[in-house]
Amino acid sequence: MTTLHLFSRSPLLDAGALDGLSWVRGEDTVLLTGAAVEALRPGSAAAELLTQLPAETALYALAEDVQARRLQPERAVPLIDYPTFVDLSVSCAKVISWT
Repeated sequence: MTTLHLFSRSPLLDAGALDGLSWVRGEDTVLLTGAAVEALRPGSAAAELLTQLPAETALYALAEDVQARRLQPERAVPLIDYPTFVDLSVSCAKVISWT
């Protein structure tokens, strides 16, 4: 059973914003939206947390939010649009929003 984990709070402003990452398992999917895309900021502690996800975990970020913050992630993270967000939500057995 795969789970889509949605994160939307800024890890730069909220120390617990990414606490849900500890619940991510194997073939789960992680989607960063809103202020959570700040976790892609190069050199941040949050970016380091993302490197600790299981190798088979899919990590995505909402393109609109990354572009709005003019981020240039160090690692290649697929940027998705809203229709793809909906597709991910439907294709996963469960969705957990960590807001």
